[in-house]
Amino acid sequence: MAASLPPTEPPTHIRILTLNCWGLKFISKFRHERLSEIGRQLALADTPPEIVGLQECWTQQDYQSIRDQTQHILPYGKFYFGGIFGAGLAILSKWPIEESGMYGYPLNGRPTAFFRGDWYVGKGVACARVRFGPGAADVAEVFCTHLHAPYEREPNDSYLCHRTAQAWEISKLMRGAAERGHLVIGLGDFNMIPSSFAHKLITSQSPVRDVWRELHPDSSVGGWLEASEQARKTPVPSAEYNLTENCATCDGPFNTWRWPKERQKQLFKGHETPVDKNEPDKYGRRLDYIFVGDGGYAPDFPAPRWTVESAQVSMTQRHPTLRCSLSDHFGVEAVITRIPAGRALPTTLSSQNDMPNSSDSPPLTKTASTSLAPNASLSTETYDIILGMIHKYTLRERSQRRWRLAHFIVSIFVSIGCMVGVWWVGNRTYIGFILVLVSTLNFGAGILDGLIGGLFMSGEIRALKEFEWEVRNARSLVVAAEKGV
Repeated sequence: MAASLPPTEPPTHIRILTLNCWGLKFISKFRHERLSEIGRQLALADTPPEIVGLQECWTQQDYQSIRDQTQHILPYGKFYFGGIFGAGLAILSKWPIEESGMYGYPLNGRPTAFFRGDWYVGKGVACARVRFGPGAADVAEVFCTHLHAPYEREPNDSYLCHRTAQAWEISKLMRGAAERGHLVIGLGDFNMIPSSFAHKLITSQSPVRDVWRELHPDSSVGGWLEASEQARKTPVPSAEYNLTENCATCDGPFNTWRWPKERQKQLFKGHETPVDKNEPDKYGRRLDYIFVGDGGYAPDFPAPRWTVESAQVSMTQRHPTLRCSLSDHFGVEAVITRIPAGRALPTTLSSQNDMPNSSDSPPLTKTASTSLAPNASLSTETYDIILGMIHKYTLRERSQRRWRLAHFIVSIFVSIGCMVGVWWVGNRTYIGFILVLVSTLNFGAGILDGLIGGLFMSGEIRALKEFEWEVRNARSLVVAAEKGV
């Protein structure tokens, strides 16, 4: 490990990069070759990033390959452990990492959805405190995360409550860092579109800005087929426009892992079909983000000291021999610039909450803030939506718990009945064998359901109660402020 010596002078610019590497062991095709090339491309960059957040980097072998190749530009790094199979998160830095931690989300998927894996990988936030200068405020608190994946469109996504709770948790972490006077950098695969509830929650509950919307305020708020984007009545964007203007990091035609299987097979055989940059792209969307903030609660906190200079989609190059994309996501790269002392913040740094809400939703933020409590920044109607979401999901989990515990109890009686049957049939060996097999499988399934219903779901319901209390408390602050109490 490199010696932790902070720089004598703080930088005036910081280049940040986030990338979902798609590095699932045994599942992701050409995993080791692609992640090794990701490290090589980082090392060869003309202007290399100084802070990097990686997601779905599951194995230490792949992480070490990237570390070895980028040691000269990113001498500090941390691979984060979490869940049963690992968190898949890593942070690399040009400057010393003073502290680090792995914060696991209280609401984090279901063990029964083993084919999805979100619960098993322990979704959470990789936290690193990076010292980039000698001053007390020359600290960046970096938060790298990968929120729960959506499996249906909002608002019908059964994991919407999970993702909302996760957005709430990371917004608290980022808000706390800003209140300490540090630069906040939140990055990762947030599995959300810009018009989603989670995005609005993050940018309302913490003083951070979505770097892409800072420079592209009219960019898409979702894939072209999303209801939120359809409401804007925009024409179908081209593949190139989606990359340069809409930051479509996922599902676009430039990414070979989104091609049809037959076209991929032809590519792997050496027969490549060029992508038409003017091709209509209905599916490309933005799931990967960089959020930056510091200060932001005037007049009690200092004005932000950093502004967004540039942002672009990154890591779009192909593997030199395999010719496939380096991941099933593209990265996002941004440069932030320190504002000279005494100079006003550029007017482009506006609130992220000016994005259009859907016509059937209440305004997300209050029209006029009368409370200094940062967690009381939303409207009462918005808190009511969250509470309704929690209530609906709690009812589902309570019902699931009852059925699973009932199955456990029934399985005990079924197993006892099978054992009595074995004793009753006597020498009829094959019938006894069948009864023993039924008893074993039945009781095994019953125990599994008993553990899930009695332990996991009880724990999840308690986490929901904590989340509900926080939301109700924030709502009460808003009501009290509106009444002038």
